[in-house]
Amino acid sequence: MNTRLIPPGAALPTPLDRPAPSWRALLMQTLERPLPFALLAALWLMATLGARPLMLPDEGRYVGVAWEMLHAQDWWTPTLNGLPFFHKPPLFYWITAGAMQLFGPHEWAARLAPLLGGWMAAVSLHALARRWSGAAHGAMAGVVLLAMPLFYFGAQFANLDMLVAGCITTCIALAAHAVLLREATGNQRAARLPLLAAYAVAALGVLAKGLIGIVLPGLVIVLWLGLRRDWRGLWALVSLPGLLLFALIAVPWFVVMEQRFPGFLHYFFVVQHFQRFSGSGFNNVMPFWFYPAVLLLVSLPWLPALRRPRRAVAARSWRLPERMRLLAWIWLVVVVLFFSMPHSKLLGYVLPAVPALAYLLADGILAGLRQAQGPVRFWRHWQMGALLSAALGVVAVAWVAWSGQLSSNAPMGSVLRVLQQPGDPVVIFGRYPYDLRFYNRASEPAVIVGNWADPDIPNHDDWRKEIADAAQFAPAMADRTLVANAQLPERLHGVRQAWLVGPASAVADLPPQFHAERVFQDRSAGAGRDPQTLWRLSAVPAPQIPVGHGCNPAQTAAHAVPAAIAAVTSAAR
Repeated sequence: MNTRLIPPGAALPTPLDRPAPSWRALLMQTLERPLPFALLAALWLMATLGARPLMLPDEGRYVGVAWEMLHAQDWWTPTLNGLPFFHKPPLFYWITAGAMQLFGPHEWAARLAPLLGGWMAAVSLHALARRWSGAAHGAMAGVVLLAMPLFYFGAQFANLDMLVAGCITTCIALAAHAVLLREATGNQRAARLPLLAAYAVAALGVLAKGLIGIVLPGLVIVLWLGLRRDWRGLWALVSLPGLLLFALIAVPWFVVMEQRFPGFLHYFFVVQHFQRFSGSGFNNVMPFWFYPAVLLLVSLPWLPALRRPRRAVAARSWRLPERMRLLAWIWLVVVVLFFSMPHSKLLGYVLPAVPALAYLLADGILAGLRQAQGPVRFWRHWQMGALLSAALGVVAVAWVAWSGQLSSNAPMGSVLRVLQQPGDPVVIFGRYPYDLRFYNRASEPAVIVGNWADPDIPNHDDWRKEIADAAQFAPAMADRTLVANAQLPERLHGVRQAWLVGPASAVADLPPQFHAERVFQDRSAGAGRDPQTLWRLSAVPAPQIPVGHGCNPAQTAAHAVPAAIAAVTSAAR
């Protein structure tokens, strides 16, 4: 019998020291180190960042607001079609507008904010697990998180969910690190810097998506310490410098907005926070069990790797929870329960729970590797899970890229950018095209035609309610941009040329004083969807102005369309 003795003082073998193909061990050892992991995480998350147009309505809405902020150079007030838009705080808009200012108005630049949030979540989870659970646990948790389809797609979807998830994850990681560091060293001063950083990131979370940026990390850490009966640690988290830093970062924007727009605080906190959380008159109504089902679904690729140790893992997790494992369970349960209570549920809301789930899955995978009789076979199990999970994420992006082509206004916006002359207004009939201003690079808000006096508008959670809510904070701008059909002649009085955007049936609602000429139709619209059409609109017959061989402006525009489309197509290639 050949027995290898471990010399006194030598480190015990880790799971990654088990026999395995060398390239696998080398890969995991590389991912155990902070800098290579951070670089590889960034490269992976940005792999398909610009592979698709903006998705409607969310990406078009939030990127459009950021574009308006950049164009107006007003970094305080978010606007939607020129009207103050206070559904969400400004951090996403600041990052997105700044990215577009640095790199240009590209789709990939418009998605750098969620990329940053996803990268923050992955790096902070890796660092926390590596420091307090071991290098192998940090690498495994990071791999599981980055490979999850929900996480991968969320990091490339231009809305606020992944940004606030990154802030929440980083805040929890910093606060937990401060607690564990104080316990390990017995020195409160050692925990001062990570604690201050946790307060700062909590403030960024508030600027990312409101009160959940501080409420969720606070609930997780307080319950974690409470269940451990660590009352001294709980008290040690209260920091006067931290509170001052939090206020310095988070409060000024809210104060300025209330000064500029009286009633803002009531609208933002009462209407957009508490009424949305407790109300039932919103879209995306889902059952209470929606998020547990989603998380179970995204965990499916990893279940073969958890098959062997499931009993041992469950026993250790529930009966004798270690500090990190208990933190992960509390983190997961708190976030899932919190977002399961409202009737309205979106996939992105549960993103702050995904890092905790990744930690627990990594815990189970490593436990299985320790117990496995055939470690090489077990390596294949979890690697198949990683590959399958990552492939599903890429497939999800590809599917959204294809389906997004059916609703995107990118082709129309690009054509309009070529044809529109300075001073030409854009008139919108029907649904507001959130992404049009981003693709058109329009300098002025559009004129949106509709029945804005309809008392039923507040009862529907749709684009009209968003616009009407914003109009309350800027009545003068609303008078310019929101008009009834009968008011359109007065609004366009003296205008020689305008551009109408809407469904093909929009011209039937035009007042008789106007002549409309179709210059572009989006033929990529899906079945059952009235395609968006671009019309040249004139209040009087277009005068014959010699251009070339006697073409009038309408003919010039019509002949310019193929060239504009060809130029746009060539640029896209």
